[in-house]
Amino acid sequence: MTERSGVYDKVARRAAPAAEIERLRAVVRVLPPAAVLTHQTAAMLYGFGVVPTDALHVTLPAGVPLPQRRGIAAHGAVLPFADVRDVSGLRCLGPARCAVDLARQLGRPDALAVLDAALRVGACTRDDLAYEVARHDGLRGVRQARELVRLADPRAGCRQESHLRLLLHDGLLPAPEPQLAVLDDAGRVRCRIDLGYPEERVGVVYDGAARLDQPRHNWLETRGWRMRYFGDGDLYGEPEQLVQTVRAALYHPR
Repeated sequence: MTERSGVYDKVARRAAPAAEIERLRAVVRVLPPAAVLTHQTAAMLYGFGVVPTDALHVTLPAGVPLPQRRGIAAHGAVLPFADVRDVSGLRCLGPARCAVDLARQLGRPDALAVLDAALRVGACTRDDLAYEVARHDGLRGVRQARELVRLADPRAGCRQESHLRLLLHDGLLPAPEPQLAVLDDAGRVRCRIDLGYPEERVGVVYDGAARLDQPRHNWLETRGWRMRYFGDGDLYGEPEQLVQTVRAALYHPR
């Protein structure tokens, strides 16, 4: 087992308030010495905790009794601890292992959001993730993790953008370009579109509040862009209609 220390301290301080880190330290003191922070708890400390949880997640080696304490989600390890990091004095399972564990166990939309975020903050590389997926071969959920590692993109701006991109993928639409930069006549970046199709000039934006950015919308329209805006009600309430709307913009422009 490899232990590394200090590398992620600055990330942890940005991702978690000092009071939260102290709370974690206090809880860890009453756990078995072999316990390691994992899943959403470790992801939060590494800076890719995009899926919230109220529980503190720890994993213990096989054969070690799991603690039964309120507020603690204890997991038994299915693989040896090959990589343990010291993050602000807290022992955490390595970021790639943490991301792949979540990618195996969460639903597909959140699993992709975790992988996108892990790449975005630089906690690990795609090669790191692929290596971990290979180590998990044969375990439950590894097929999902393998598929989503290939789809993961560090350019995703937020959890919901990851969900939206996966919805378009599952709807058999072409892959959009995340955070697509649109240039003005001088070659400067005038704005970025959450998910863009540059050849078709179709833009897909999450969050209905973006409709209030009328100057940007008007400027894009003068450049021939057809913008489509979606909020939570569309993404989670009417996903099929959302896909149909984007498909119509791509293939049946007015």
